Amino acid sequence: MTQKDEPSLIRMARADGQNAAIQPLHLGARVRELRKARNWTLEQAAQQAGLARSTLSKIENEQMSPTFDAVKKLAEGLGISIPQLFTPPQSDKVLGRIAVTKSGEGKPHLTATYEHELLAASLTNKQMLPYRARVRARDVAEFNGWVRHDGEEFLYVLSGVIRFYSEFYEPIEMRRGDSAYYDAAMGHNVVSTSQEDAIILWVTSLS
Repeated sequence: MTQKDEPSLIRMARADGQNAAIQPLHLGARVRELRKARNWTLEQAAQQAGLARSTLSKIENEQMSPTFDAVKKLAEGLGISIPQLFTPPQSDKVLGRIAVTKSGEGKPHLTATYEHELLAASLTNKQMLPYRARVRARDVAEFNGWVRHDGEEFLYVLSGVIRFYSEFYEPIEMRRGDSAYYDAAMGHNVVSTSQEDAIILWVTSLS
């Protein structure tokens, strides 16, 4: 994989999640949810916050924008901080996503120095990019400079022997079962030093 090739692979995977919409926070719905979580009526919540019942009703129904003083009273009445009032609730829904990739059924992505097999290719919006690679490169001179990209990366040697080159450290020989976790913004390259092409597992963070 050349310096130009690998970032394109990472960019493709990151692009999977770029269309995920960020849902706006509706303060009225948030206040209603917090009130109902406490089993309070509008009257009870209004008394706790020191607001008129009609004012609280208008806030919940998005019929008026509360002043800072009203927001402060709401937070105090609900027993939370102002930032918590504006923090969207974390979903407790379990998505149960799973992608099983049978041996040899990954999505191929070939470069001059590696033969990649992308795993879990059917899942979009992933936080990690897992892929298996056959290391074809035998000399660091085969790379067009350092490979570097955002995020962190985990490397695990499945078979063969590699030499892991990095920008700030001496080359490291790694064999089956050896692993490395590193800052992917640091320049890095991998070559096979065994007679057969080494095979490694890579997992790259995408967030």
